[in-house]
Amino acid sequence: MTDTAGLRARNSAFWAQAAPGWIRHADRQDELGRPLGAVAMARLSPRPGERVLDVGCGCGGTTAELAAAVGPTGAALGVDLAESMVAAAATRFPPERHPGLRFAAADVETAADLPGAPFDAVYSRMALMLLADPVAGCVNLRRALRPGGRLAATVFRDGPANPWLPLAVLGAAPQVAALPPLPVGDEPGPFAFADPARVRRILTAAGFDAITVEPHDVVMEAPDDPDGVAAWLIEIGPAGAAYRAAPPSQQAAARAAAAGLLERFRQPRTGYRLPSGLWLITATAP
Repeated sequence: MTDTAGLRARNSAFWAQAAPGWIRHADRQDELGRPLGAVAMARLSPRPGERVLDVGCGCGGTTAELAAAVGPTGAALGVDLAESMVAAAATRFPPERHPGLRFAAADVETAADLPGAPFDAVYSRMALMLLADPVAGCVNLRRALRPGGRLAATVFRDGPANPWLPLAVLGAAPQVAALPPLPVGDEPGPFAFADPARVRRILTAAGFDAITVEPHDVVMEAPDDPDGVAAWLIEIGPAGAAYRAAPPSQQAAARAAAAGLLERFRQPRTGYRLPSGLWLITATAP
């Protein structure tokens, strides 16, 4: 098991390498990935005039949704570890066209304070399971909230509840160069929060109250475009950097292999239905 400093360094390097894929597919991710955070957005129910923090904002689509909900009298700050994704978010949603919407590159595990705190609410779509030290990160999120402030987040459950998730990696990996180390155990990764008891322990240790962890099953729907869907899932995953570095022939082979594994989720002329098992996590700051 790698120590926390090593995991943070690995996280930073991974997201710097992964960012180009997320930037390239930002519009697709905003549209197709919306079901992954919709239950948390609905439960949070941001209100006009509130100040909201979006943790792991990526290229900014979820932060823009939050800013629209809180309106011109509120504020939404999106933070992400990847500086290039934060820069892309600021370009996609410029402040002159989106008043009250701001972005900052920050590691919530180590940030002493976040601009705009205290917040009324914290939102996160599929990011908390990626923290190297989730207790430290959640402590800082709790400190960034006003007393009574609320948290709503989604994370993946376990592998069987998300059967499509590893297939793009499994298809692409034999066609490209070596991939970065994949997570093991509780290391940051898609299934690091699979155990709801662990989630509750983390939030309790971080000082949150009224903690709930609820299962939700959603479906991501994608168009009937095997090559495009394969490219999207490869590029936002662990194989993304190796895929982008590969010559075109190997990239095509990687897409074809990934598309073949994903075929069972495809209905010709209709599209893909990717079943996703989530935990909806909610809590309040005392």
